[in-house]
Amino acid sequence: MSGEYDVIAAALAEVGLLARGGFLPGPQDNAPRSCGSLILVGNAGPDFWPHFEAGRRDEPNALDAWTKRTVDRIAAKAGGWAVYPSDGPPYFPFQRWAMQVEPVSPSPLGMLIHPEYGLWHAYRAAICLHREIDVPPRRDAVSPCNTCTAKPCLSTCPVGAFSDDGYDVAACADHLRAPEGGDCLELGCRARRACPAGDPGLYAPGQAAFHMRAFLAARG
Repeated sequence: MSGEYDVIAAALAEVGLLARGGFLPGPQDNAPRSCGSLILVGNAGPDFWPHFEAGRRDEPNALDAWTKRTVDRIAAKAGGWAVYPSDGPPYFPFQRWAMQVEPVSPSPLGMLIHPEYGLWHAYRAAICLHREIDVPPRRDAVSPCNTCTAKPCLSTCPVGAFSDDGYDVAACADHLRAPEGGDCLELGCRARRACPAGDPGLYAPGQAAFHMRAFLAARG
C-alpha cells in the first residue's frame, strides 16, 4: 500500500471514516473524467457517529452536508476532489465500485453485506486523484449469506416487507408510522438486526433512529 493511500486513510480515520479500498478506473468504470485513482470512503459500525454528532449543524440533510464538508477538505489536501452517491443524475455506480474493491455482495435484503461488518456499513463518498497511486489489492472472502441457512433477515420483519419478490417499501414505511413500528424506528430495521453477521457493529440507537427517520421523511 502506498504512502499516499495511507495518508488519506489516516486523515479519514481521524473523523471516524474508513478508506474502503481503491482502484485505477478504466473507461468501463464510469468514474469521473480525469480520475486516475479512486478511493472509496465509508463507515462501519458506530465509530464515526460521535464525530458526526460533534460536527453536525442545523441544516437540511445534515449527514450528507457534514460528509461533504469533511471529505471535501481531506480530498483537497490530497490534491484531489470528492464525488458522492447523491451526485446526479446520472449517479455514479457506488455499489459496483464497492464490489470491485471489497469482498461485498448483495444480501437477501438488497444491501451489500460485508464479511466483517455485516450489514452495518455504508459508502459515503469517493476521493478522486488525477494521478495514479498504489492501492491495496482486493481481498477475497466468502459472503456470510452463503453459509447462513436460517436467513432470519427474511422472516423477522413484522410486516413481511422482504421476500423473494423484493422489498415492499410502502409496507415498511406504513409500519414505521404506526405505534407498533416504534422498535424498528428507534433501534433500526428488525430484519437488518436479525442478520448474525457483523453483530458487534450494530449502530447505536441514536444513529439507527437517525437513519430510520430520514428514510421515513424521504417518503413523506
